[in-house]
This record gives sequence, C-alpha cells and structure tokens, in this order.
Amino acid sequence: MRLNPSQQHAVEFVTGPCLVLAGAGSGKTRVITNKIAHLIRQCGYQARHIAAVTFTNKAAREMKERVAQTLGRQEARGLTIATFHTLGLEIIKKEYKALGMKAKFSLFDEYDQQALLKDLTEQWIDGDKDLLKQLASAIGNWKNDLLGPEQAEALARTERDKLFAHCYGLYDAHLRACNVLDFDDLILRPTLLLQRDAEARERWQNRLRYLLVDEYQDTNTSQYELVKMLVGARARFTVVGDDDQSIYSWRGARPQNLALLQQDFPALQVIKLEQNYRSTERILKAANILIANNPHLYEKRLFSSLGYGEALKVVTANNEDHEAERVVGELIAHHFIHKTRYGDYAILYRGNHQSRLFEKMLMQNRIPYRISGGTSFFARPEIKDLLSYLRVLTNPDDDSAFLRVVNTPRREIGPATLQKLGEWAATRQKSLYSASFDVGLSQTLTGRGLESLQQFTGWMAHIARLAESEPVPAVRDLVRGMEYESWLYETSPSPKAAEMRMKNVDQLFAWMTEMLEGSDLNEPMTLDQVVTRFTLREMMERGDNDEELDQVQLMTLHASKGLEFPYVFLVGMEEGLLPHQSSIDENNIDEERRLAYVGITRAQKELTFTLCRERRQYGETIKPEPSRFLLELPQDDLAWESSRKIVSPEDRMAKGQSHLANIKAQLAKAKGQSPQ
Repeated sequence: MRLNPSQQHAVEFVTGPCLVLAGAGSGKTRVITNKIAHLIRQCGYQARHIAAVTFTNKAAREMKERVAQTLGRQEARGLTIATFHTLGLEIIKKEYKALGMKAKFSLFDEYDQQALLKDLTEQWIDGDKDLLKQLASAIGNWKNDLLGPEQAEALARTERDKLFAHCYGLYDAHLRACNVLDFDDLILRPTLLLQRDAEARERWQNRLRYLLVDEYQDTNTSQYELVKMLVGARARFTVVGDDDQSIYSWRGARPQNLALLQQDFPALQVIKLEQNYRSTERILKAANILIANNPHLYEKRLFSSLGYGEALKVVTANNEDHEAERVVGELIAHHFIHKTRYGDYAILYRGNHQSRLFEKMLMQNRIPYRISGGTSFFARPEIKDLLSYLRVLTNPDDDSAFLRVVNTPRREIGPATLQKLGEWAATRQKSLYSASFDVGLSQTLTGRGLESLQQFTGWMAHIARLAESEPVPAVRDLVRGMEYESWLYETSPSPKAAEMRMKNVDQLFAWMTEMLEGSDLNEPMTLDQVVTRFTLREMMERGDNDEELDQVQLMTLHASKGLEFPYVFLVGMEEGLLPHQSSIDENNIDEERRLAYVGITRAQKELTFTLCRERRQYGETIKPEPSRFLLELPQDDLAWESSRKIVSPEDRMAKGQSHLANIKAQLAKAKGQSPQ
C-alpha cells in the first residue's frame, strides 16, 4: 500500500524537529518504519545511530518486526528499538561508573518496592495498604518530576507530604546502599546524568543521531527531559503522538508536552495524519464531534474512505445483570447471522470490576473469551518468591532476588540489618549474599540481626551444595526448610487463599522436577537452565498472551489503546462510570472524554453502547443518568433502542402536534366528517 501525501511528507522531512500528529488508525507505525528505512537508505544514516522509542514491550516488538520486513535483518543491524525504560537501562549499564554504581546492580519490581516500603515505614504507616500505595505513587511522581528526597522535603507543605518525603529519603538511601534501582530510576538516573555531565551527554548525542518517539503524548516530565538531552541542539528527531489519546495522567503523562515542544524547538514542523484506515465514516464523525468539546492546541478531523457504515446502537438495560445478558445475547446472534470469529468482538469498560458479570454470561454460554491484563502464573507473589530463592542458589550475586527472600518468611532480618550489610558489601565490591560470610562483618553488625542473617545464608549455602549433585531433593528441602506453607497460612487473607497459593507452589515444583529429571521427549536440564527458562517464561508470558486465539476480548478502555476490533461493545455509558465519579469530582472531564474517544475509535465496522436504568453500588441501588458523552454524540447517527431516546423540545412539540392531529382525524372518521 502506498503512503498518502501526509504520510510521505512525514517520512521525508528529516532536516529538523518534527511532530507528526497521528489520529487514531492513521498508519503511524508505517510512517515510523518507513522513516527509519528512508534515513538509512536515502539519508546516509547508519542503523546504529538511530533509536526508536516506544512505551510497551509489545509495541517495541511489533515495530522490530515491521522494520525487519521493510529493511531486512542485515540493514537493520545495530538499530535501537526499545521502550523508554530499556533505553534508560542501556545508558545505566554503559555509564554505571559515572553514576557511582557497581557494575552488577539489581532491579526492584512493584512487589519488592511495596515490601521494602512496608518495612521501612512500620513505625508511621504500620502496614496500612492504602497509605503504602499512596506513598509509592508519591515517590513515583517525585521521580518522574526529577525531584530527589531533599527537593521533595523542601516542597512538602502538608504533614502527610512531609512524612512521605522523609520515607522517600529512607527508601532512596536503602536502594543506593544495596545497589538497586526501581522502575522510575531507569529514566531518572540517566536523565539527571545527562543534565549534569557534559561528556556523557556528548557521548550519547553522538551515538544516537536520530531519535523517533512513538505515543509521545504519554511522556512524563522525566521522559521529555531525557528526549531533550539526547537530541541536543541538533534536534534531529520525530515524535509521533495524538493529544486526543492522552489517557495516562495517573501515570504522570502530560499532553502539555506537545505544547512544550513548540516552545523548546521553535522550528518544529507539524504534520497531521487525518486519514483513518480503520473505521467507517459514521464512527469517525461521532468521534470527531465528541472530542471537539475538548480544548485543542492543534485542530484535526479524522476522515475515512471506508463508507458511511451502520448506525451506532444504544442499548438500555434494566440493571447490570440484564446489561451482561443483552450484550452476550446480541453478540451470539450477530456471530450466528454473520458467521464471524469470536475474536472480532471486544467488550470495553471503564473499570476492571465491570468485567465479572460479562465473564459469567460468556462462561454460561460456553463462549471463549480472554481478559486482558489478568495476572499470569509467573507473576504471582508465591511463584516469584520461590523463583527468587532459586535465583540466589544459581547466582549468589543476584542482590534483587536475595533482598526478596532474605526476610520472606520473616526471620528478624530488618531494614537496618540489610542497610548495614549493603554498605559493607558496597565497600568490599561484593554481593550481599557473599558479604554475609565475611568475618569482619561483625564490626558493623552484631546481635540478633547478624545471627539470623548468617543462619539463613549458611542454610542457603548447604542447599546450594546439595543442589550441585541432587537438584530435585535440594529443591524439596528448600521448600520444606523455609516453612513457606505455614507462613502462607499466617499471611493470606483466608485459609482457602493460602491453599490456592500453596497449590501454585506445588505446581511449579512438579514442572521443575519434570524438567530436572527429563522426560521421554526432553533431556534432563540443570538447575541453572531451569531457572533461566522460568525467568524468561515470566517475561515472555507477558507477550505470549497476544497469540491470535478466537476469543471475545474483554478489557478496560486504558488497555484497549492501540488495538482495533470489527465489533465493539462500549458498556456502562453512565454518569459516574464514564465519566468516572472521581474525575467528575476533580473536574477532569477532558481526560474521560479522551477515554471515550479511544473506545469509539477502536471500532472498525459496528459500535454498540450500553447503559443501565439501575445499578448496584456499594450495596445500594442507584438510578444513573446517561453519560453526557452519549448526549454529545450526533443523535442522527445513534439508534436508541429503548423508550429512553433523548428527545429535543422541538421534536417533542412536533410529535405532540402530530399525535393530536391523529386523534382529531380518528374522531372525525368515527363521526363521518372531514377533520377541521
């Protein structure tokens, strides 16, 4: 398929800063992949001097595949296509000395972070889950805004902010002592380094001579700063984005970054992609009219040459059970009549809690479905715990795994003990595990903490020796010796939950035993190989779920961005759900409208909205109003299937007059005379 004139312009403009405003379904990935090919083939760039940055591993994978198809593996060799965080990690690995870090550092995931914050803040927060979540979010926001603990403390006004800033300081000191980075550090550290270190900045500007950024409207402050540092005064870059699809403010995304570009790079060339290759003209007309209610820096109107298309249906249900019944009923009938695939249908909702009833109905009707964003087996805490134990056995230098297991189950090895161990290990350039055996450690660490620590690492060393010759008994001894089962019963919300979690551990152990002993089809594996396979599996499984199975897709509006489906059900179109009540209270309707816009523009052929007359909420029944977004859509293009059709005063008067005329005509007929 040839590029349209706007796409061609976006590909060929390479002499300065460029913003491609790419509407939904307008072929932005084609523009990026063609531009990379153009830079290499026509403009003399080497692949190793080009970086394309996106937000998710899935998007990066897709882009790599598209580029390989366009260029071929040979020409694309050395090209960087990565997420922001992977690029940040790459910079950290190369610049660890300039950052004052050890070469072997570890990464903390969300679970590790929560566990550490819980330990560090015991005396103030006392394990309050909501407060811990708010604290983690505050630390993330500070890091995204490039603020360290001292700056956060200086800016804190309320008592809560002062406490959070103090906890941020403790958390930061602990991470540095243990040579650990969390997710936000992967952007924060490289950005601060490039801001303050001219030599490092020059190295990276020479290495990456052309930068392409996808989904630019999702960048936060630190990501925008990183982009600025990497492109420098040369400003050879293309960012692709759509301010109408900026829906991640809760993750720090700032659609204002589009406006900042114009200020920071006055020579910015803005190119709009407005032809949509996905949806019917009617769907796009509705989307355009809806989003026109938001303020805009740049105006754009999507258009399509795929025909006008079906009316948009609005289905009113009695309550949420009836809503699920109606949607699944419509879906089954449509599938039967049109001989479609189940994979052609998506049910989109504002909040995860809405999915349950749709799942139940689909299950009862034996319709295959998939929920996006469910927890994978390998992401469950109990599986990650066991894998972390195995990672320490096979790689004693893995500080991240060591920190996860050292006090799980509890062993009286608190944050103060670990911080001292971390400082000792840092000065000796050792891992935390090997430093625990140092004779000199008793100079800084004494008493119960040291005793518990050495008891634990001594036991681990014994298991590791056993694992060299007899891995299966060693792993069995590990699971028994850590007394994990009784700990699960102590810490799980219910005995049933503990039982389920222990079943998962047994399942993992069964798989491992099979792999270690070998089967008819497979050779026996070493413990090292098994652990590597499982760790990769956890990373890969996040992508595995993308395989094309014939299943109805259920997902939140946030998760649907970037996807498309022939037939879409957008459910729960009510005030309080979409727009969400918290956004109504905070007067943040614009972002909710962008969410509705994203939902509408997922549909290729047909779109059905649903709403309820009554809905249960926190144990009581409420009568919600139809969403204001339904009322903002062009009513001529909507088919309201119920008596709740929205009627204007003019229509009502006209209808009343014709009704009156009918009655008069019938009366006249009955009397056998002509009506006056």
